[in-house]
Amino acid sequence: MPAILSPKTFEFLKKLHRNNNREWFTENKNLYTESQQNVIAFLEELIGEMTAFDEALAKIDAKKSLFRIYRDTRFSKDKIPYKTNFGASLGMGKGSQKGGYYLHLEPGKSFIAGGIYMPEPQVLKELRREISLYGEDFMKILNHHDFKKHFPELDQDGKLKKVPQGFEKEDPMAEYLKLKNFIVTYPLKDEEILNQNAVKNLSAIFRLMKPLNDFLNTPLQ
Repeated sequence: MPAILSPKTFEFLKKLHRNNNREWFTENKNLYTESQQNVIAFLEELIGEMTAFDEALAKIDAKKSLFRIYRDTRFSKDKIPYKTNFGASLGMGKGSQKGGYYLHLEPGKSFIAGGIYMPEPQVLKELRREISLYGEDFMKILNHHDFKKHFPELDQDGKLKKVPQGFEKEDPMAEYLKLKNFIVTYPLKDEEILNQNAVKNLSAIFRLMKPLNDFLNTPLQ
């Protein structure tokens, strides 16, 4: 029987959203543990399915890929102690030096993503150079019918107003050189996440991200 995300996992996250305090969490730690185990089981099967098209994922530990639910509030004005989602990095995270994948589980706000998020300055420079030199190959990936259908555009967060230093203003890829992230996201409805075929369905969408990751990883090998 395939691993599925239990509705109880989303119910726990909804309750946590309404009762985001240490007292409630401590009293209901069993709900968190059950939900965490459910997500790990789902991730194990998802990773197994995805290794069919990306063998590098075989080395990823499902449990370790899951981010902590405890928020770091040391330098934040927002002192709410817990995240109200489960997030898993399948080779992708802040400052990652490789293209990878990400799964975000949150009632009404779930999504999957792929690419490189907030790369280090030197990596960012290498990625921009690759896009400038091989713009035609890059655009073939972005304009592929199935890719564009699921991911209309790359993430625009933090985009520069001017072409970065070291590149021509008239560069045909100028708009892409202004990006600070090279990621795509795909929103998911709750019923898609809780569907009994979610592992296969999500894996099929992640698979569409593979050419982008391959392109981004080429100059970083």
